[in-house]
Amino acid sequence: FGDADTYKILKAAQILHEEGTAIPILLGNREKIARLVTENEMDLDGIQIIDPYEEEEARMRYAKILHKKRKRKGMSLHDAQKAMRDRNYFGAMMVELGEGDAFVAGLTKNYPDSIRPALQIIGRREDVHTVAGMHIVRTKNGPYFFADTTINKNPTADQLFEIARMTSEQMKAFNVKPRIAMLSYSNFGSNIDENTQPIIEATARLQKTFPEMIVDGDIQANVAVRQDILEENYDFSTLTKAGGANTFIFPNLMSGNIAYKLTSEISQSETIGPILLGMKKPVHILQLGSSVREIVNIAAIAVVDAQMWKEVKA
Repeated sequence: FGDADTYKILKAAQILHEEGTAIPILLGNREKIARLVTENEMDLDGIQIIDPYEEEEARMRYAKILHKKRKRKGMSLHDAQKAMRDRNYFGAMMVELGEGDAFVAGLTKNYPDSIRPALQIIGRREDVHTVAGMHIVRTKNGPYFFADTTINKNPTADQLFEIARMTSEQMKAFNVKPRIAMLSYSNFGSNIDENTQPIIEATARLQKTFPEMIVDGDIQANVAVRQDILEENYDFSTLTKAGGANTFIFPNLMSGNIAYKLTSEISQSETIGPILLGMKKPVHILQLGSSVREIVNIAAIAVVDAQMWKEVKA
């Protein structure tokens, strides 16, 4: 965990440790952590605490590796050494070198600053060209999955294809069968223009590449979840036969971000995320100011991702 010298991270680490969900490693100012533990009567016995400022040998070793990765992108060795004082760089390098299984950060920094070190050090999976963010909204009717909600402002057809594919893969890791709606203001080509064309192209490519995948579009959001409308008007759709969508791929970042937040607030539902998709190794970036419960939920997902990654590499 980055941001470990905060109450929320320490409390989440205590819960994860006590429940046996994960083995936390806390990155932060040792004195501040000790003070917070005492003030809040927390028990962190058995949890490793690393203060990057105290770890000069590790910082220098990590800096050499970072410099090698970034030297042709303008980063000097001095820049790399300076960067390694930042817990987000230090933690990402621990995961890159196998000294940690997953990294969770972002509680006290904005999203771009939090994700940048992981992208520079760990990078994307070799089989994808983009990364994306997914949120889960747990409603009374079951969980719904929203993507992309954090990264790609105006995704191309190729990016929409990858976002849908990565979302499907992540859902399968949760033992949930994805039923994917490629969302639009149009239904199945009723309005074809520069806004709907990428969605239509991505949908066609998904259906051709993954014939077993339940995916359709372009489709309006209300239609995607209304079985009566689907049956009455679109009996040809795979979503109709599957009982409607549980997964929504949005045409742009603005609509995806608005939709998951609005759905969560109106339905008073718990939200889990953002879940970062497409990285070589497990990294998840918290929302600025996340609650203890949200941190615990993201950490649990990081554990699942780490187990999956180890299985793939085995």
